[in-house]
Amino acid sequence: MGFFDKLKQGLAKTRDDFNSKMASVFSLGRKIDEEFYEDLEETLIQADVGVQTSIELTERLREREKKEHIRDVAELRLALQDEIVKILKGSEEGENKNRFLLKGGRLNIILVVGVNGAGKTTTIGKMANYYHAIGHKVLLAAADTFRAAAIEQLCAWGERAGVDVIRQAGGSDPGAVVFDACRAAASRGCNILIVDTAGRLQNKTNLMEELKKINRIIEREAPDANVEVLLVLDAGTGQNAISQAKLFGEVVPLSGIILTKLDGTAKGGVVIGITNELNLPVKMIGVGEGIDDLREFVAADFAAALFADDNAEASNYEVVADEEGE
Repeated sequence: MGFFDKLKQGLAKTRDDFNSKMASVFSLGRKIDEEFYEDLEETLIQADVGVQTSIELTERLREREKKEHIRDVAELRLALQDEIVKILKGSEEGENKNRFLLKGGRLNIILVVGVNGAGKTTTIGKMANYYHAIGHKVLLAAADTFRAAAIEQLCAWGERAGVDVIRQAGGSDPGAVVFDACRAAASRGCNILIVDTAGRLQNKTNLMEELKKINRIIEREAPDANVEVLLVLDAGTGQNAISQAKLFGEVVPLSGIILTKLDGTAKGGVVIGITNELNLPVKMIGVGEGIDDLREFVAADFAAALFADDNAEASNYEVVADEEGE
């Protein structure tokens, strides 16, 4: 099964819920009037798209109806799919904003943050496998030292993916782990270093200071590195995922989202709200428990899978080539 087919399969709960809600709104022969738009807005909110984004999508359809003289609800439904793709892609940067573009000839460091239970450590293991499988030299850093199980879990994933893990004893200084990892990545010629960080958010001050220290070490030990900070969110938490992203955004400069566990929830519509309300691109998505079930996010494919177009084909799951230089 290709990843696009896995995506459609993984989004089955979300798709069934979304389309059952939309069926009554876009029923055959329905008149496009104010009641229609009120029902659409309410239905989008119920589908975990979020209040702000639901209002915005409804207004966009109003504008398109007038501008394009749309009189058929089936045509308007296609317009809704198109507008969702536009939100997921972003108006300026397009599809590439959803991707972690590796910089050629330098170390790429991915700091991964997220609350415990979101699937952070598992996601890192799958990321390591993904990049290792396509020919990159990957190293992992077990900097979530406050949870001993996280270190052991990451080491198990590293072994499974065929990737080395830099670790210290539980309770060690996370900054020291990152220091060792930066040195090891340089000496071993690695081009990707993925860092697992503590999943605590209860004390934002401590977490902020910890991440600041990690960043200072990276700036000193790997000054030319290309650094991204990705937040792992559990899709099953729905609108709480947006709240988590806002809180983490106050602590650390996030550059993107990894959305996990889409296969186990009917709340996958939250992807749309996260992208729109937080202006943060979804970089990768997880649609299963297998080691190969984490891939880069393709907006058009997500929308096609959400709207149950069985004849749709994947837009682009080719590996993004490394950029040379800046």
